[in-house]
Amino acid sequence: MEAGRILHIAIPWSPRPRPRRPRSSPLPNFPRFIRASSIQRGSYKGPKPGRDWIADWVSKNDDTVRSLPIYVGGASLLAVLFNRAVSGIAPVADASSSQSRADLLTLGLAVTNILAGLVWLSIRPKTITPVDPQGVECKVIYPHLSQSVVSEMFWAWESLSAVTCCRSLVIVYDCKCIVQIGVAAKLQNDDNPVALDAAKLMQGSLYQGVLKSGAQSYLANLSLYPGRSELPFLPSNTQAVILQPLGDKGIAILGGDIIRGFTTSDQAWITYVGDKLDATLAKYMSNKPAVVQE
Repeated sequence: MEAGRILHIAIPWSPRPRPRRPRSSPLPNFPRFIRASSIQRGSYKGPKPGRDWIADWVSKNDDTVRSLPIYVGGASLLAVLFNRAVSGIAPVADASSSQSRADLLTLGLAVTNILAGLVWLSIRPKTITPVDPQGVECKVIYPHLSQSVVSEMFWAWESLSAVTCCRSLVIVYDCKCIVQIGVAAKLQNDDNPVALDAAKLMQGSLYQGVLKSGAQSYLANLSLYPGRSELPFLPSNTQAVILQPLGDKGIAILGGDIIRGFTTSDQAWITYVGDKLDATLAKYMSNKPAVVQE
């Protein structure tokens, strides 16, 4: 074997064929969307919310439940009297007789049941429903406002009347009646709305109290407050009122048609609306120093 010669050895090689994977069956075509109507009724097997049958029955038969102590007390009273009559005991109560003492105790319990039933019938929860404001439709806008300010006033009114129970809106700013819109009180002689005296309103105790506190005042049941007389421009049957300060120069008065109709979220939202109106009116008044006085 000579040097520098390469020995070639042929090594036979036969590659093994790769095993083929069995062809999988095609995936089924599942629907991408399942309609609610395709679910069979009664197929849900999970826990279901409990139901208080006693509470449901009591709420549906309120009058019967309130009268039940009267029936029980009356039946007990008749039973005691009947037992006393057929037992052969003297009708006069005898303190030395155990039967007489038991009858007296039973009579007291029967009378107590009757009185409790009468109290239940006399005390009923008052149903609070919205009322129709007694007045006339009013839409008074301060004439020297710009179109943008007027548009914002209308936006505030439409938003408040659509979302809350507000049926009357009055905005007084810088001793001027900016807006009086919604239902207003009606004059006795004609169908004209009662005119708002801005100066008199701002001197009243309601405005001074709100201005001093700087926070919103909610009169949930207006008929219980003596300051009702300071709001003669609102309908006579206004149920609730919100007094929202507009900075230190004005106030927004919202009249509702239902007692406690303004919720906590409504009050918070009205506060933000008041801040927005205060910023708009303050900017307009500062840019218009020579505005014509009424």
